Amino acid sequence: VAGLYAQRLAEAGFLTLAFDARFQGESDGEPRRTDKPAYRIGDICGAIDFIQNYPSVDKECIGAFGICGGGGYTFAAAQLNKRIKAVATLSLFNTGDVRRNGYMRTQTNTIFQRQAEAALARQKEAAGEQPEVMGFANMTPDEARKLPVDLYREGYFYYAVTHKTPNAPSTYLKSSLMDMMAWDATDHADLINQPLLVIAGEKTDSRYMSEEAFEKATQAKDKELFIVPRATHIKTYYVPEFVEQIETKVERFFNEKL
Repeated sequence: VAGLYAQRLAEAGFLTLAFDARFQGESDGEPRRTDKPAYRIGDICGAIDFIQNYPSVDKECIGAFGICGGGGYTFAAAQLNKRIKAVATLSLFNTGDVRRNGYMRTQTNTIFQRQAEAALARQKEAAGEQPEVMGFANMTPDEARKLPVDLYREGYFYYAVTHKTPNAPSTYLKSSLMDMMAWDATDHADLINQPLLVIAGEKTDSRYMSEEAFEKATQAKDKELFIVPRATHIKTYYVPEFVEQIETKVERFFNEKL
């Protein structure tokens, strides 16, 4: 997804950098599939370190565009890194809120139980046992079709079937929940004072996360919430009519704000 939008923005005249987070995909790092907010935000800052020294880059015109979980981490990075001069998110997924409270706040009564399970998973890792993983690892297509929410149902077929890649198994270490559950992408949303564009699909059941992040960014005086008609969360990743609308909107935003 990042590669698709990076390519489209590059064709529009921007110099773009798409990358996999450490421990993920084509990037290095052990143990694989570790997913911790501090690392993810650090990777975004590291990407800025790199690109600001790239030939022809204007250090005063660096924008950040984050998608899904990357949208939540980019939203958080903009709170602390003012080298980001304009920030856009697409289908923002607030990893901390979801891992803590459940998707659509459906697991608030099991928070402490799941924290204890995550701590136990880390204890087992430290003792040399095989790491436990979360995600789509053992799900079947028939089970996926029965999932009640669009994001997970469509997400299974996108990540685990149609766009599956060898180094992206759609899982993360259970021990990572220790860090994720104690974090939230919007905790310091009032530190965002850069121009802000938040994009979400009209039909997505994750839309509440984009709208909450947008509302909490009270110091972003130049901000816009753009709703893509008829789009679900996953369909903003690849459906041509939605990609075209989103890319055009992001291109215009960065041209104006940078």
